[in-house]
Amino acid sequence: MPSFRGRVLIIAGSDSGGGAGIQADIKAVTMLGGHAATAITALTVQNTLGVHRVHPLPLDLIEAQARAVLDDIGADAIKTGMLGSAAVVERVAAILDTSSAPALIDPVMIAKGGAPLLADDAVAAVRSLMIPRAALLTPNAPEAEALTGIAVADLDGQRRAGDALLAMGARAVLMKGGHVPGEMVVDLLLTPTGETLLEGERFDTRNTHGTGCTLASACAAGIAQGLPLETAVAQAWAYVAEAIRRAPGLGGGHGPLDHGWPIRDRK
Repeated sequence: MPSFRGRVLIIAGSDSGGGAGIQADIKAVTMLGGHAATAITALTVQNTLGVHRVHPLPLDLIEAQARAVLDDIGADAIKTGMLGSAAVVERVAAILDTSSAPALIDPVMIAKGGAPLLADDAVAAVRSLMIPRAALLTPNAPEAEALTGIAVADLDGQRRAGDALLAMGARAVLMKGGHVPGEMVVDLLLTPTGETLLEGERFDTRNTHGTGCTLASACAAGIAQGLPLETAVAQAWAYVAEAIRRAPGLGGGHGPLDHGWPIRDRK
Protein backbone atom coordinates (compact mmCIF):
# COMPACT_ATOMS: atom_id res chain seq x y z
CA MET A 1 0.00 0.00 0.00
CA PRO A 2 1.51 3.39 -0.96
CA SER A 3 2.22 5.83 1.87
CA PHE A 4 0.57 8.62 -0.16
CA ARG A 5 -3.00 9.34 0.86
CA GLY A 6 -5.41 11.40 -1.16
CA ARG A 7 -6.33 9.15 -4.09
CA VAL A 8 -9.82 10.03 -5.33
CA LEU A 9 -11.62 8.02 -8.01
CA ILE A 10 -14.24 10.25 -9.64
CA ILE A 11 -17.13 8.58 -11.46
CA ALA A 12 -18.98 11.33 -13.34
CA GLY A 13 -19.70 13.02 -16.65
CA SER A 14 -17.35 15.19 -18.70
CA ASP A 15 -18.03 18.91 -19.21
CA SER A 16 -16.43 20.18 -22.42
CA GLY A 17 -16.57 23.74 -21.06
CA GLY A 18 -14.38 22.79 -18.10
CA GLY A 19 -16.60 24.34 -15.45
CA ALA A 20 -18.32 21.31 -13.97
CA GLY A 21 -18.20 17.52 -14.07
CA ILE A 22 -14.95 15.58 -14.34
CA GLN A 23 -12.97 18.68 -15.26
CA ALA A 24 -14.04 20.60 -12.15
CA ASP A 25 -13.55 17.49 -10.03
CA ILE A 26 -9.95 17.00 -11.18
CA LYS A 27 -9.12 20.66 -10.57
CA ALA A 28 -10.59 20.67 -7.05
CA VAL A 29 -8.90 17.45 -5.94
CA THR A 30 -5.56 18.59 -7.38
CA MET A 31 -5.71 22.05 -5.82
CA LEU A 32 -6.35 20.48 -2.42
CA GLY A 33 -3.37 18.15 -2.68
CA GLY A 34 -4.97 14.90 -3.83
CA HIS A 35 -4.57 12.64 -6.85
CA ALA A 36 -7.64 12.55 -9.13
CA ALA A 37 -8.43 9.50 -11.25
CA THR A 38 -11.58 9.15 -13.33
CA ALA A 39 -14.23 6.88 -14.77
CA ILE A 40 -16.28 8.95 -17.22
CA THR A 41 -19.99 8.09 -17.43
CA ALA A 42 -21.00 10.44 -20.27
CA LEU A 43 -19.62 12.99 -22.69
CA THR A 44 -21.49 16.29 -22.79
CA VAL A 45 -21.39 19.07 -25.37
CA GLN A 46 -21.50 21.94 -22.92
CA ASN A 47 -20.45 25.53 -22.32
CA THR A 48 -21.57 28.38 -20.09
CA LEU A 49 -24.81 28.70 -22.10
CA GLY A 50 -25.99 25.17 -21.40
CA VAL A 51 -25.81 21.46 -22.17
CA HIS A 52 -26.34 20.93 -25.89
CA ARG A 53 -25.82 17.17 -26.24
CA VAL A 54 -25.20 14.18 -23.97
CA HIS A 55 -23.58 10.92 -25.07
CA PRO A 56 -23.74 8.20 -22.37
CA LEU A 57 -20.87 5.73 -22.37
CA PRO A 58 -21.44 1.94 -22.34
CA LEU A 59 -21.76 0.34 -18.92
CA ASP A 60 -18.84 -2.01 -19.52
CA LEU A 61 -16.59 0.93 -20.43
CA ILE A 62 -17.57 2.83 -17.28
CA GLU A 63 -16.79 -0.21 -15.15
CA ALA A 64 -13.55 -0.94 -17.01
CA GLN A 65 -12.27 2.56 -16.27
CA ALA A 66 -13.09 2.22 -12.57
CA ARG A 67 -11.59 -1.27 -12.35
CA ALA A 68 -8.38 -0.16 -14.06
CA VAL A 69 -7.95 2.53 -11.41
CA LEU A 70 -8.98 0.50 -8.38
CA ASP A 71 -6.93 -2.58 -9.32
CA ASP A 72 -3.73 -0.60 -9.85
CA ILE A 73 -3.69 2.85 -8.25
CA GLY A 74 -6.39 2.28 -5.63
CA ALA A 75 -8.58 4.91 -3.98
CA ASP A 76 -8.88 6.53 -0.57
CA ALA A 77 -12.28 7.96 -1.54
CA ILE A 78 -14.70 7.55 -4.45
CA LYS A 79 -16.78 10.51 -5.61
CA THR A 80 -19.78 10.11 -7.90
CA GLY A 81 -21.43 12.85 -9.93
CA MET A 82 -23.54 12.64 -13.09
CA LEU A 83 -24.76 9.06 -13.55
CA GLY A 84 -27.60 9.69 -15.96
CA SER A 85 -29.64 6.48 -15.91
CA ALA A 86 -30.87 3.76 -13.59
CA ALA A 87 -28.62 1.26 -15.34
CA VAL A 88 -25.53 3.37 -14.63
CA VAL A 89 -26.62 3.86 -11.01
CA GLU A 90 -26.93 0.09 -10.62
CA ARG A 91 -23.50 -0.55 -12.17
CA VAL A 92 -21.81 2.15 -10.07
CA ALA A 93 -23.39 0.80 -6.89
CA ALA A 94 -21.87 -2.58 -7.73
CA ILE A 95 -18.47 -0.93 -8.26
CA LEU A 96 -18.69 0.80 -4.88
CA ASP A 97 -19.30 -2.56 -3.24
CA THR A 98 -15.91 -3.82 -4.47
CA SER A 99 -14.00 -1.09 -2.60
CA SER A 100 -13.62 -0.17 1.05
CA ALA A 101 -13.07 3.50 0.15
CA PRO A 102 -15.74 5.90 1.48
CA ALA A 103 -18.19 7.09 -1.17
CA LEU A 104 -18.99 10.78 -1.64
CA ILE A 105 -22.31 10.87 -3.50
CA ASP A 106 -23.32 14.05 -5.33
CA PRO A 107 -26.83 13.23 -6.64
CA VAL A 108 -26.54 15.32 -9.80
CA MET A 109 -29.94 15.79 -11.44
CA ILE A 110 -30.03 19.12 -13.30
CA ALA A 111 -27.31 21.25 -14.88
CA LYS A 112 -26.91 24.90 -13.90
CA GLY A 113 -28.63 25.94 -17.13
CA GLY A 114 -31.60 23.65 -16.46
CA ALA A 115 -30.79 20.60 -18.62
CA PRO A 116 -31.74 17.27 -16.99
CA LEU A 117 -28.74 15.07 -16.16
CA LEU A 118 -30.60 12.20 -14.48
CA ALA A 119 -33.53 10.32 -15.99
CA ASP A 120 -36.76 10.44 -13.99
CA ASP A 121 -36.78 6.68 -13.50
CA ALA A 122 -33.25 6.83 -12.09
CA VAL A 123 -34.23 8.91 -9.06
CA ALA A 124 -35.62 5.82 -7.33
CA ALA A 125 -32.36 3.99 -8.07
CA VAL A 126 -30.34 6.80 -6.50
CA ARG A 127 -32.66 6.68 -3.50
CA SER A 128 -32.38 2.93 -2.98
CA LEU A 129 -28.82 2.23 -4.14
CA MET A 130 -26.65 5.32 -3.73
CA ILE A 131 -27.95 6.93 -0.54
CA PRO A 132 -27.30 3.84 1.64
CA ARG A 133 -23.75 3.68 0.27
CA ALA A 134 -22.95 7.34 0.95
CA ALA A 135 -20.33 8.21 3.52
CA LEU A 136 -21.32 11.78 2.60
CA LEU A 137 -24.29 12.83 0.46
CA THR A 138 -24.24 16.38 -0.97
CA PRO A 139 -27.67 17.35 -2.36
CA ASN A 140 -28.82 20.85 -3.19
CA ALA A 141 -32.38 21.86 -2.27
CA PRO A 142 -34.11 20.62 -5.47
CA GLU A 143 -32.25 17.32 -5.32
CA ALA A 144 -33.13 16.82 -1.65
CA GLU A 145 -36.78 17.57 -2.43
CA ALA A 146 -36.79 15.02 -5.27
CA LEU A 147 -35.22 12.36 -3.07
CA THR A 148 -37.35 12.93 0.05
CA GLY A 149 -40.55 14.68 -1.00
CA ILE A 150 -39.85 17.31 1.67
CA ALA A 151 -39.97 21.00 0.71
CA VAL A 152 -36.61 22.74 1.23
CA ALA A 153 -37.28 26.48 1.36
CA ASP A 154 -35.49 27.41 4.59
CA LEU A 155 -33.10 26.06 7.20
CA ASP A 156 -35.84 24.01 8.85
CA GLY A 157 -36.56 22.35 5.50
CA GLN A 158 -32.85 21.65 5.03
CA ARG A 159 -32.75 20.04 8.46
CA ARG A 160 -35.88 17.92 7.94
CA ALA A 161 -34.78 16.72 4.50
CA GLY A 162 -31.27 16.00 5.79
CA ASP A 163 -32.65 13.97 8.68
CA ALA A 164 -34.79 12.01 6.21
CA LEU A 165 -31.73 11.25 4.07
CA LEU A 166 -29.85 10.04 7.15
CA ALA A 167 -32.79 7.78 7.92
CA MET A 168 -32.55 6.43 4.36
CA GLY A 169 -29.01 5.23 5.06
CA ALA A 170 -26.54 8.06 4.36
CA ARG A 171 -23.90 8.26 7.07
CA ALA A 172 -23.63 12.05 6.69
CA VAL A 173 -25.46 14.66 4.62
CA LEU A 174 -24.28 18.10 3.51
CA MET A 175 -27.48 20.01 2.71
CA LYS A 176 -26.38 22.78 0.36
CA GLY A 177 -28.21 26.08 0.68
CA GLY A 178 -27.40 27.89 -2.54
CA HIS A 179 -30.97 27.46 -3.82
CA VAL A 180 -32.52 28.46 -0.48
CA PRO A 181 -33.59 32.14 -0.33
CA GLY A 182 -31.76 34.42 2.07
CA GLU A 183 -29.08 37.10 2.31
CA MET A 184 -26.54 34.49 3.42
CA VAL A 185 -25.78 31.03 2.05
CA VAL A 186 -26.19 28.40 4.75
CA ASP A 187 -25.06 24.82 4.26
CA LEU A 188 -25.91 22.26 6.91
CA LEU A 189 -23.75 19.22 7.66
CA LEU A 190 -25.78 16.54 9.41
CA THR A 191 -24.55 13.34 11.03
CA PRO A 192 -26.27 10.95 13.45
CA THR A 193 -24.45 12.70 16.30
CA GLY A 194 -25.13 16.35 15.47
CA GLU A 195 -25.00 19.18 12.95
CA THR A 196 -22.60 21.88 11.78
CA LEU A 197 -23.66 25.14 10.14
CA LEU A 198 -21.50 26.71 7.44
CA GLU A 199 -22.63 30.25 6.70
CA GLY A 200 -21.18 32.82 4.34
CA GLU A 201 -21.78 35.73 2.02
CA ARG A 202 -24.07 35.20 -0.96
CA PHE A 203 -22.26 36.56 -4.00
CA ASP A 204 -24.26 38.43 -6.64
CA THR A 205 -22.77 36.60 -9.63
CA ARG A 206 -23.75 34.49 -12.62
CA ASN A 207 -20.49 32.56 -12.33
CA THR A 208 -21.52 29.57 -10.26
CA HIS A 209 -21.30 26.77 -12.83
CA GLY A 210 -19.91 23.62 -11.24
CA THR A 211 -20.18 24.67 -7.60
CA GLY A 212 -21.79 21.38 -6.58
CA CYS A 213 -19.25 19.20 -8.39
CA THR A 214 -16.40 21.27 -7.02
CA LEU A 215 -17.65 21.17 -3.43
CA ALA A 216 -18.22 17.41 -3.42
CA SER A 217 -14.81 16.69 -4.92
CA ALA A 218 -13.12 19.11 -2.53
CA CYS A 219 -14.77 17.22 0.34
CA ALA A 220 -13.58 13.94 -1.17
CA ALA A 221 -10.01 15.25 -1.33
CA GLY A 222 -9.99 16.05 2.39
CA ILE A 223 -11.59 12.76 3.39
CA ALA A 224 -9.15 10.84 1.17
CA GLN A 225 -6.30 12.55 3.03
CA GLY A 226 -7.67 11.34 6.36
CA LEU A 227 -9.15 14.60 7.63
CA PRO A 228 -12.09 14.38 10.03
CA LEU A 229 -15.39 14.88 8.21
CA GLU A 230 -16.12 18.30 9.68
CA THR A 231 -12.61 19.53 8.87
CA ALA A 232 -12.75 18.19 5.31
CA VAL A 233 -16.12 19.85 4.68
CA ALA A 234 -15.03 23.18 6.20
CA GLN A 235 -11.86 23.19 4.08
CA ALA A 236 -13.86 22.38 0.93
CA TRP A 237 -16.46 25.03 1.74
CA ALA A 238 -13.81 27.74 2.16
CA TYR A 239 -12.09 26.68 -1.08
CA VAL A 240 -15.32 26.89 -3.09
CA ALA A 241 -16.38 30.21 -1.58
CA GLU A 242 -13.09 31.79 -2.63
CA ALA A 243 -13.29 30.14 -6.07
CA ILE A 244 -16.71 31.74 -6.58
CA ARG A 245 -15.46 35.12 -5.36
CA ARG A 246 -12.57 35.03 -7.83
CA ALA A 247 -14.52 33.60 -10.80
CA PRO A 248 -12.99 34.97 -14.01
CA GLY A 249 -16.27 35.73 -15.80
CA LEU A 250 -15.72 33.48 -18.81
CA GLY A 251 -18.44 32.94 -21.41
CA GLY A 252 -21.83 34.50 -21.89
CA GLY A 253 -23.82 32.41 -19.43
CA HIS A 254 -23.15 30.67 -16.11
CA GLY A 255 -19.38 30.96 -15.95
CA PRO A 256 -16.90 28.63 -14.21
CA LEU A 257 -15.21 29.19 -10.88
CA ASP A 258 -11.55 30.04 -10.37
CA HIS A 259 -10.42 26.58 -9.34
CA GLY A 260 -6.76 27.52 -9.50
CA TRP A 261 -6.73 30.40 -7.03
CA PRO A 262 -4.50 28.60 -4.48
CA ILE A 263 -1.67 28.46 -7.03
CA ARG A 264 -1.64 32.24 -7.44
CA ASP A 265 -1.78 32.74 -3.68
CA ARG A 266 1.36 30.65 -3.24
CA LYS A 267 3.40 32.86 -5.59
